[in-house]
Amino acid sequence: MTGRSSARVRWAAVAFACMLLVSGTAGIAAAGVAAAGGSPTEATDVDALDSAATVDASSTATDVSAATTEAGTAPVRPQTAVVRGRPDLEVMLPDSTVTPGQTNELSFQITNDGTLNFGSAENRQIVTTARNVRVEADADGTPLTVETDMRGLGSVTTDQPREFQVAVDVPQSVETGTYDLDVEVRYSYRSFQGGEPIGSSANERTRTITETVEVEVKDEARFDIVEARTDAQVGDSGTLEAVVENTGSEPAIDADVTLEAAGDLRFSGAETSTTRISRLEPGEQATVTYDVAVAPDSAVRQYSLSGQVEFEDPDGITRVDEAISLGVTPQPEQEFRIESGETTLRVGEDGDLRGVVRNEGPAPARNVVVVYESESPNVIPIETEVAVGSLQSGESAEFALPVEIGGEAEAVDRVADVAVRYRNDENELRRYEDVEIAYGVDEERDDFDVEVVDREVTAGSTTTFDVVVTNNLDEPVSDVEARLFADSPLDSPEDEGFTESLAPGESTNMTFTLTAEGGATAKTYPVSMDFRYDDADGDSTLSDTTRVAVRVVQSEGGFPFITVLGVVAALTVVGGAAYYRQRE
Repeated sequence: MTGRSSARVRWAAVAFACMLLVSGTAGIAAAGVAAAGGSPTEATDVDALDSAATVDASSTATDVSAATTEAGTAPVRPQTAVVRGRPDLEVMLPDSTVTPGQTNELSFQITNDGTLNFGSAENRQIVTTARNVRVEADADGTPLTVETDMRGLGSVTTDQPREFQVAVDVPQSVETGTYDLDVEVRYSYRSFQGGEPIGSSANERTRTITETVEVEVKDEARFDIVEARTDAQVGDSGTLEAVVENTGSEPAIDADVTLEAAGDLRFSGAETSTTRISRLEPGEQATVTYDVAVAPDSAVRQYSLSGQVEFEDPDGITRVDEAISLGVTPQPEQEFRIESGETTLRVGEDGDLRGVVRNEGPAPARNVVVVYESESPNVIPIETEVAVGSLQSGESAEFALPVEIGGEAEAVDRVADVAVRYRNDENELRRYEDVEIAYGVDEERDDFDVEVVDREVTAGSTTTFDVVVTNNLDEPVSDVEARLFADSPLDSPEDEGFTESLAPGESTNMTFTLTAEGGATAKTYPVSMDFRYDDADGDSTLSDTTRVAVRVVQSEGGFPFITVLGVVAALTVVGGAAYYRQRE
């Protein structure tokens, strides 16, 4: 190398050294070394970069350095913004208390106290922001179990902490004390940015840190529902009883046990209900009761209810156990069955609609009443309801509803809607309507069956004859008065009969007289009878008219006796008149 060339190199080195002193940039120093024929050393990690010089954007954007060349002094372009730093993440757990016997939802916070090593404050976020942050908690070595897998949080800046939740199972039998959770945090960041154009030179890095946080199982009251039952039936109300046990290590004072409704099971129309226990020692149990109702047609299944216990600890501090739960199954809906009895109803008569009502359970029914609910112009209930008393589950009772079948009714089979009214164990009035009863209606019949023993009457004579009267009704009758009606050429001088009583199907003989005129034509004539009587209820009743046939016959041989008497009388009158005239 010639002396002139050596001088130029030395001059260039001096110039770059001066620039280095003025700006303090390692990048320009490296450029000076390169211009002098040297080779710069690459920085391979964050600490190496921290020791290298970078150009401050606020100064290089305005300063102009002079470089001496062979042609003289010429301006050098301002250097681009250079910024250097790193994020600094930390995991915190503001509320570290966990409750045994449940899955605790822990709310973690992750903060970023990033460091700016070099550069303008306005470019701070370039190198202090943690990007693609992923977190994963681990409870190895403890009785706790983490239920939440790795979660992505996106970017975490220095402006505001980020929150994330981790579900941790804590066994019921865990001892009080503190337990460590390891939270692994993975993220990427930009430790350095510079170059021309802006951002053309950057250093991308990834980092993994592990933060340890403590969770605490405190010495306090804890609660568990050890038994639950209800006597409420589907479509009815009742009582729910739950046995609460303090499974913690301290007493609970004024413990308010609140349960939330579930599905078709409600707390007397409300969504929640609360019962207070004044004091519950560790290991002690207490029974709380709630008024509940189950909607009609609900499924008979187990309903899961959740709730909480709010209480005071011995220091007077209010605490809450938010994870109590229970399952309870309501009783099946109360049901009744009605079977038809031996009912005999007839057109035009009063009768009883008979049947058997059975309590199908599952609970007893008090003061059971069968209610007639059908409407028909030809079937009129005399009484619309009849009581049968109290029925245990599986017990039956007979009933009879008095009804009247109109004279215009048809003799057909029928079905009547009925209901069962009763009172439950709480003495509350209930009604079961899903029942009916089938019955038949027979043809109309006479109240009494009339049979004439001798139906012949001789013209011109009076005949005494017997009538057999039978009670056709299904009830006894009393004070039975019978009357006989005959039209010309027949007459009845003695037209009344009487008997004190007749049981159903019982018969009696009644005697009547009947006269046929002498000129009566020999043929069959109708004779009518009706009856007035008192029924089994003491009501006076007039029967329909019953017609029987009577035959008039002529006397055998000669004139009828009545005719002879008439002739004799006539001759006597005529003879007496003649004798009287002769004497005159």
